[in-house]
Amino acid sequence: MKRIALALSALTLGAAIVVTPAMVSAWGSSGHRMVGMAAVRALPDELPAFLRTPGAVAEVGELSREPDRTKGGGQPHDRERDTAHFVDMDEAGHVMDGRGPSIDALPVLKSEYDAVLIAAGHDVNDAGYLPYAIWDGYQQLVRDFATWRVLNAAEARESDPGKRAWYRADRLRREALILRDMGYLSHYVGDGAQPLHTSIHYNGWGRYPNPEGFTDSRQTHGTFEGAFVRRTVRFDAVEAAMAAPRLDDADLRQRVPAYLKTSLAEVIPFYRLEKAGAFVDSDARGGAFATARLAAGASELRDLTVLAWRDAADDAIGWPTVKVAEVEAGTADPWLAMIGED
Repeated sequence: MKRIALALSALTLGAAIVVTPAMVSAWGSSGHRMVGMAAVRALPDELPAFLRTPGAVAEVGELSREPDRTKGGGQPHDRERDTAHFVDMDEAGHVMDGRGPSIDALPVLKSEYDAVLIAAGHDVNDAGYLPYAIWDGYQQLVRDFATWRVLNAAEARESDPGKRAWYRADRLRREALILRDMGYLSHYVGDGAQPLHTSIHYNGWGRYPNPEGFTDSRQTHGTFEGAFVRRTVRFDAVEAAMAAPRLDDADLRQRVPAYLKTSLAEVIPFYRLEKAGAFVDSDARGGAFATARLAAGASELRDLTVLAWRDAADDAIGWPTVKVAEVEAGTADPWLAMIGED
């Protein structure tokens, strides 16, 4: 595995101090917490109240770190999980190089993506699965929200005390799963905001034409996203830098590549800042860059969460299947679909 890992022992976020030795990558613990917490704090009132609590904010923030904390389990555990954190694109948006697929025309299935890369002579472990991780995480969240919506509506209407108690217990289980799955989605969306997680120049410029003389240091990646972010970026600054909601682009097959290309466009600006010494000590230029990228991740996670909630209203779940809209309208009984017909 070509990606680096950093050992962090402590970080401070606001007034909270967490001391947990961990092997992490991407934004490090501090950055991933900020993305998850800022996104949840910015959710609109249309989402369920259990998501808009200090407890949910803290939980998603902690669970945003989970895909890093579970690394190193061996094979097959690590095969797709370790490669889910990045996608290495050239400057034109092709995975690895011009022989690889364009980020705008990726196959639907990861197995098809692998086949394209292998045919182009690339190692799939080097290419990365990040767009698929975001798509998969979004779809799981839609399913979670669809289940919650059915359980919540059924609990409110159910007159049988035994059934109502079961609906409530299952709703609470689903709420815990939603926070967990939001944490995982937060991690990958956060990875997508880090320019070095979208580029073949992921840790120093590497063996490519380098007319501007960018660094080849193998410490570039970890120095920026870990220690520098921890000591330089403030959570309130990330929240203040978040973009206005953008909820008109609900086609995830287009939205995710566009999001990743926005980060890819920041690779050269990153290396110019690095060359200018902006990621040394607590330089304001580097701090502004990191803050903007973390805010981009938090904004996208907030928007994807809202879109997943809305998509769930048109979903159908359970077996036999039941439509969410019909249960919420009171025209369908979801009992067998939820508890299982057997």
